[in-house]
Amino acid sequence: MFPPAFDYRRAGSVAEALDLLAALDDARPLAGGHSLLPALKTGGADERVGAVVDLSGIERLDGVSVDGGETVVGALTTYADLASSATLRERARVLADAAGEVGDRQIRNRGTVGGNLAAADPGADLPAAALAADATLRLEGPDGGRSVAATEFFEPDGGTAVADGELLTEVRLPGASGAGGAYAKKTHPASGYAMVGVAAAVKASEGVVTAARVAVNGVTDPPTRLPGVEEALVGDPTGADAAERAAAEATADRDGATLVGDVHASGAFRAEVLPAVAERALTTAVGRARADGDGDAGDEDDADDAGAGGGR
Repeated sequence: MFPPAFDYRRAGSVAEALDLLAALDDARPLAGGHSLLPALKTGGADERVGAVVDLSGIERLDGVSVDGGETVVGALTTYADLASSATLRERARVLADAAGEVGDRQIRNRGTVGGNLAAADPGADLPAAALAADATLRLEGPDGGRSVAATEFFEPDGGTAVADGELLTEVRLPGASGAGGAYAKKTHPASGYAMVGVAAAVKASEGVVTAARVAVNGVTDPPTRLPGVEEALVGDPTGADAAERAAAEATADRDGATLVGDVHASGAFRAEVLPAVAERALTTAVGRARADGDGDAGDEDDADDAGAGGGR
């Protein structure tokens, strides 16, 4: 299918992009194109699109850096660059892992972190990772910029905190969370989206878990943290059974979010699968946190990264 006709503009800066979005009728921003363009072709766009503003020429929105102790990820950074970033793997491993599980190689080379988060599909991989990493999302608009915590960014039915005329420009991650992060998923075989996805960021010291943030996607709308799982982990020794005990809390702990059910799987099925996926993510995250706390996080579970892929 061919999309309906629309005006195309390419912006060279955030300011120019904001001006174009304000000046053009029914304008939408374009990043990697893996959400907007298919929606245009199939008629699935939420509203009429009269113009597309291409953001790919805005260089300052691309890349991973460190600023004042925070890890900064530009909104146009591709999944492939996230997954391979040594900085991100050291400082926010959960986000790097999740990016490596998005789609196939072609999708990872084109899709962007900003597009994934702004689309906020329940089966997308990065929203749960952003929650687990305690991310803050930077929005810029005609009236200036503002920062929104990931916990406040995602809304039911695929909505987000991005207002009309605003752009998501960067993702900021506090401090260096270390290597104790991981993401695991049960993948829908045709679409590559997560039927169940669990992101975990864990810290440990002297063989005991000292902090944990765990979030789920694919099961709930919007993606949500699992505080019961987090509480079960903190204070527990980093032994092999810590993840199993904590994962058992996942079925009953969804923080009031709505279960996702569709033609691919019911909400009840996803909830039943959740503990097994949670155990996989937690086992890897706790193992990496233990190695990081012992000062030997360098190559922990690097074999996992060679097989990254298979989600969107």
